[in-house]
Amino acid sequence: MSDSRTPAQIEADIVRRRERLAETLDEIGVRVHPKTIVGDAKARVASTVDQTLGRAFVAANRAMTDVKGRFVHQDGAPRLERVVPAALLVVGVAGLLALSVRKRRA
Repeated sequence: MSDSRTPAQIEADIVRRRERLAETLDEIGVRVHPKTIVGDAKARVASTVDQTLGRAFVAANRAMTDVKGRFVHQDGAPRLERVVPAALLVVGVAGLLALSVRKRRA
C-alpha cells in the first residue's frame, strides 16, 4: 500500500483533522455543559407547558361556544326556554348552600 501524497500533503491533512477534532471537542463541551443541559430542559418544559395551555384554551373556548350556543340564538337573542330554567337552578343551588351554611353556624 503506497501513499502517493507528499509529506506536505500529509501534514496538511493532519492539520485539517486536528482542526475538525478541536471543533468537535468544543461542540461536545458545549453540549455537555450543565448550563446547556439545564437550558435545553427548560426549553422542553416551556414548550410542553405552552402546548398544554394551548390545548386547554382550545378546549375551554370550545366549551364556552357550546354553552353559548345552547343559551343564545344565532342572531344573539337569548333562548328564554333554556335561560330561565338554568337561572332558577342556579338560584336554587345558591339558596340551598346559604341554608346549609346558616345551619352549620347555628
